[in-house]
Amino acid sequence: MSPTAVPTLRVERRLLREGLVALAAADEVGRGALCGPVTVGMVLIDASTRSAPTGVRDSKLLTPAARERLVPRIQRWAIAYGVGHASPVEIDEFGIIAALRLAGQRALAQLHLETGPEVGAVLLDGNHDYLSTPEQEALFGTPAPAVAEVPRVVTMIKADMKCAAVAAASVLAKTSRDAILHELAADHPAYGWAENKGYSAPEHLAALLEHGPTLHHRLSWRLPGCEELDPAAFRRAAGSGVPQTVQNGADLVGTVEETR
Repeated sequence: MSPTAVPTLRVERRLLREGLVALAAADEVGRGALCGPVTVGMVLIDASTRSAPTGVRDSKLLTPAARERLVPRIQRWAIAYGVGHASPVEIDEFGIIAALRLAGQRALAQLHLETGPEVGAVLLDGNHDYLSTPEQEALFGTPAPAVAEVPRVVTMIKADMKCAAVAAASVLAKTSRDAILHELAADHPAYGWAENKGYSAPEHLAALLEHGPTLHHRLSWRLPGCEELDPAAFRRAAGSGVPQTVQNGADLVGTVEETR
């Protein structure tokens, strides 16, 4: 499929024909960033769901203005939707995969709170099921699940390019996380977060070398100039373990929630 091809609900409808009452579709953003949360968006559809709103694509292919215009349309289109985050503190403590699981399960929990049908399966972008809790419950350092049970997970490489519901989820995730970085950038202008969204752009790396990390950085990631940093000691010295902006894994800035 070419990058300009329009995603459809063909895959989603095939899964629904297997007998599912409803299908969730999910995508993540922020996995490779140096700071800020990792975020998972999720939408719920069923057999009666019409084609996705015109213009829905993988969020990376859309301009910021186009993504923002799509948010309320996606919210009206989906049966239910959710956006979950895991904070930099949780990424440092549990690792990125477990943090992805937390964010995804927090998004899934928001679907369960809706007065809609039971989620029969989750279509997940990529080739790895990060959503399901590992069977080794005694695994040291694993965070508590955010939901009692995760339904069947179906992974698909490039689902965000091919599947309209996954693309819609990616738009919700991207706009929500971008809003958080815009808010944080106001207090930390040197790092260029409003433009680079916390990724390793030259101005971000230069600011790390000049000013050091903030509490919003993923301190366990061997950041430039901070290779010998002890994350726990740094946070103790700074006087706050979890920034208020990313405390509970909810939809923190409200780009999605405020337009319900």
